[in-house]
Amino acid sequence: MRQTIILLPGLLCDACVWEHQVEHLGRSYEVQVPDLRHFDSIAAMARHVLEQAPARFSLAGHSMGARVALETVRMAPDRVERLALLDTGIHPVRPGEAERRQALIELGEREGMEALANVWLPPMVGKGRLDADPELNDRLHAMVHRMGAAVHRGHIAALLGRPDAVAALAAVRCPVLIGVGSEDAWSPPAQHEEILAALPGSLYVVFDGSGHMAPMEAPEAVTAALERWMALPLNKEAGTA
Repeated sequence: MRQTIILLPGLLCDACVWEHQVEHLGRSYEVQVPDLRHFDSIAAMARHVLEQAPARFSLAGHSMGARVALETVRMAPDRVERLALLDTGIHPVRPGEAERRQALIELGEREGMEALANVWLPPMVGKGRLDADPELNDRLHAMVHRMGAAVHRGHIAALLGRPDAVAALAAVRCPVLIGVGSEDAWSPPAQHEEILAALPGSLYVVFDGSGHMAPMEAPEAVTAALERWMALPLNKEAGTA
């Protein structure tokens, strides 16, 4: 039986984010991308992952999806064989965050998802990347449109009500990959060094030239990092052979 990898998308994202990884990793592993559109809490998303997952699996999350991955590990540490956290953070809600996110919700509901995409997407990728890569631009805009205002509101509620990710780190007993785009302005590399300090010994990879959407901006590099991650030996104390 092939090993299972579960890939979790982030805010306003779906399986499109992981297309390259699904295609290439799918040659050797059973790869799943859960649908997290219809939940408004990180805990509910994590429970959904566990309900759909096999008894044991490797788990990778991008952005908000990485917070879901941490909560999944907190709920069921013995079921997660490996953990990958990409372009994310472990900090609580910061001053002004709720107001900034609410303004984006109102923009999308008042003027439509295209208006939201025009404001939200440019800081999510490397500087000038959307102009330089029309195909990436089109795919990202189409994904934001697919998500819609209701999903956006639910995802923001989940993020603003997020559980303590620092506390969840204590449950991690498996091999870990920490990855981030070198140009990620939303969740910068320094933010991931904090995670690395909490999880010493983790595989740490910086995706050169990528912004926050590393699985799409640097697909080959992210896939290669995940392949290295899947080759890491499993920890016996995590309940593995």
